[in-house]
Amino acid sequence: MIEAILVFNNHGKPRLTRFYQHYPEDVQHQIIRETFHLVSKRDDSVCNFLEGGTLIGGSDYKLIYRHYATLYFVFCVDSSESELGILDLIQVFVETLDKCFENVCELDLIFHIDKVHYILGELVMGGMVLETNMTEILTRIEDQNKLEKQEKLDLPFNLHPAIASSKQKLTQYWRIRVLGRSPEETQAVDSSNNGGLSPGKEFNNSNHNSHNSSTSTIGESPSSASDITLLK
Repeated sequence: MIEAILVFNNHGKPRLTRFYQHYPEDVQHQIIRETFHLVSKRDDSVCNFLEGGTLIGGSDYKLIYRHYATLYFVFCVDSSESELGILDLIQVFVETLDKCFENVCELDLIFHIDKVHYILGELVMGGMVLETNMTEILTRIEDQNKLEKQEKLDLPFNLHPAIASSKQKLTQYWRIRVLGRSPEETQAVDSSNNGGLSPGKEFNNSNHNSHNSSTSTIGESPSSASDITLLK
């Protein structure tokens, strides 16, 4: 069984950590530091596995690792796992990352950590190896990407979080700049609508009223006029 999967750079900075047994956060940091100390001082000419540190079972566990450029990929496993099998699994993991990110580097693990965790979940689940065929893994990842794209296309306009947030900001801008409401009044209206967006009727009515009232608010400056045009 796999106890933990650790990925850190040449300076010991963790880039990916997955523990399959519960450890307090401070103990996890100690494990990472101890593992880095054990692995980083080994010469490249020696074998790629050694006994685990005192914090992760001592001689009952093994640290199996590979060093790629600036990253160490370390699997902590018990005695039931094959050293060569885990080395092959690490290779499959790295090659899959390389296929998904096109020449994967350390920054990909930093900025796309959610996708990296998903890829790892296709290989290992609950400390048990699920799949070692890279073709199968890439197929599942591609299917997941297609599903996510389809869900974004099918998502209603007013339900998409990013769009809804922008729409709410535009609504507040309209109330403050065009209707002449104070921020407090705008907040009160939002509260009466349970924090949601006001009905579209408010825009129509306010637009109608703004034509019948003074246009000083609309004509404050050329920049505000252009903003209003964009709102329309």
